[in-house]
Amino acid sequence: MHLAYPTVVAALLFSVGVYGVLARRNAILVLMSVELMLNAVNLNLVTFDMRFRDRLHGGQVLTLFTIVIAAAEVGLGLAIVLLVFRNRQMVDIDRLRSLSESTDESDDEAGGEAGGEAGGEAGGEAGGPEPEPAAETGSETGPEPVEEAAP
Repeated sequence: MHLAYPTVVAALLFSVGVYGVLARRNAILVLMSVELMLNAVNLNLVTFDMRFRDRLHGGQVLTLFTIVIAAAEVGLGLAIVLLVFRNRQMVDIDRLRSLSESTDESDDEAGGEAGGEAGGEAGGEAGGPEPEPAAETGSETGPEPVEEAAP
């Protein structure tokens, strides 16, 4: 077999993989594109190993190591994608610039919860009547419009 055929196929596979990594926004499609690039490298390794007739078959052995590394990469990559999807309900790479929680929602929620806990602790130490008037105020607000509407 001529050396040019598998080399051209490997170059096309690698080019499609590079395009997929650069143009896609979905993390799973990016992982698939990386796999295409690794398969192109594997094809070149086997092709040149057969061309140079290495007695130890170094290209084929290196291909096996590359396949093992690619399998590990897929396992870790899919695990990360699933965790990100579970937390964010999306896998759009352009919108995932940081791995931390979104600052707008978490700051508002954390500030509200921290203030509520601090107020509850301070109210508990002061004697406890502070939370009760808030509940009474809420219940008084409801009957007032009913009383005003009755006469």
